[in-house]
Amino acid sequence: MGAVALDDGPSGVKAPDGGWGWAVLFGGFIITGFSYAFPKAVSVFFKELIREFGVGYSDTAWISSILLAMLYGTGPLCSVLVNRFGCRPVMMVGGLFASLGMIMASFSTSIIHIYLTTGVITGLGLALNFQPSLIMLNRYFDKKRPLANGLSAAGSPVFLCCLSPLGQVLQHEFGWRGGFLILGGMLLNCCVCGALMRPLEAPKKAADQENLEAKAVQKKPHKLLDFSVFKDKGFLIYTIAASIMVLGLFVPPVFVVSYAKDLGNEDTKAAFLLTVLGFIDIFARPTCGIIAGLKWVRPRCVYLFSFAMIFNGTADLIGSLSTEYSHLVVFCIFFGISYGMVGALQFEVLMAIVGTERFPSAIGLVLLMEAIAVLIGPPSAVAGRILDATKRYMFVFMVAGVEVVLSAVVLASGNFFCIGKKPAEPEVKQEMAVTATETEQLNKPPEEEEEVGKELKEESEKEDKDKDKEKRPDSVKLDSIEVEQFLRDNTDKNGEVVTNPETCV
Repeated sequence: MGAVALDDGPSGVKAPDGGWGWAVLFGGFIITGFSYAFPKAVSVFFKELIREFGVGYSDTAWISSILLAMLYGTGPLCSVLVNRFGCRPVMMVGGLFASLGMIMASFSTSIIHIYLTTGVITGLGLALNFQPSLIMLNRYFDKKRPLANGLSAAGSPVFLCCLSPLGQVLQHEFGWRGGFLILGGMLLNCCVCGALMRPLEAPKKAADQENLEAKAVQKKPHKLLDFSVFKDKGFLIYTIAASIMVLGLFVPPVFVVSYAKDLGNEDTKAAFLLTVLGFIDIFARPTCGIIAGLKWVRPRCVYLFSFAMIFNGTADLIGSLSTEYSHLVVFCIFFGISYGMVGALQFEVLMAIVGTERFPSAIGLVLLMEAIAVLIGPPSAVAGRILDATKRYMFVFMVAGVEVVLSAVVLASGNFFCIGKKPAEPEVKQEMAVTATETEQLNKPPEEEEEVGKELKEESEKEDKDKDKEKRPDSVKLDSIEVEQFLRDNTDKNGEVVTNPETCV
């Protein structure tokens, strides 16, 4: 984690840091917005679902929980599919799943149907879009990657500010069934975003070299899920820290409105706090991306990420002491800044740790570990139990703050004490590479060793023959004219050749 993993992208293709990458970034912005905002936006339909199916609020809350569980828990499955089929096909199929789930949900006759359609099918579709969009962003950007990650992450607060009011309008005009149907149509835009994820193309090469590389790729084993990332200390520390962080990171936005109501504020005034938080978050993410991209900061982005988490946890701890509405407004401003910083940096740091080649597997495994952590100690459920036991929101915010600060301590201390500098790459010695041809041949893949050996042997034999020729006396280099002249000069009257020791071979 202390050192940034450098690579040139898959198959040695350098990230263009622009060009079509901006279209990829636009698609990632939309996908991130849908993935993070949709589970929260669906909550505006909960009252209608409670009335329609005669269930409680806790029953409808499972819809958002299942959506998030699918988004995080299917990480390894997404990694396998991306490594097998590529990002673009996986995203387009995911867009169809996301849309189909909401359309089917509009015809549901029980809450179980909603779980299966909106929760499982739509959740799986969003997962199949979210993870590949991050992978493609990592492949298209290198020097500008922190900024790209910040801009892409800004899709979450932007869509949250848009989808929640839109959901309320759709529910009022068309009911929950019509609203689900329209939202299903909107999710088809994920297919359009998937179509934007054009694979990077290698520069044009000679036909023979291209064929040799194709053969090498075919013979090289391709892992669908690379578990070797667990051998990386940096990855392990990041995974542990991220799993602790998710236990407290999402608690304050869920409870801040209820906190304001508990202080005696009206509903609209309390709901305005989320607007403040979201508005600050929109600008905090790209700004943090710009800062993370600075030359001095980028090699130390893991420490900036740790600072962001400490900032976030400290805001929770101080916000827990709020006794007035104005205090909560100030809390939302600082929480929005720190929350945006965490959102902009979390995947940037992971990309820097594992590199482009291993990122598709690493992101899937990290999301799975976070999902397991959330299932073992669900943040909302734990916070709810604390609230039921104490009747005070102060303790809810304090526990959340301690968990986030603890994750920052694990990340920063683990990086500082456990991660040494990565060993320098050994210099390649080419003492035997006398000629340019030999140098080129020695750099060929191992699968061509036999062919390379034959070519080197033939060339070596040819050079030996040339050297032997040069060492021979001039008499062996006589051509046919010189031979005739020799015979005329050394033949006597009887036609016999006179032996001359000085010219004999």
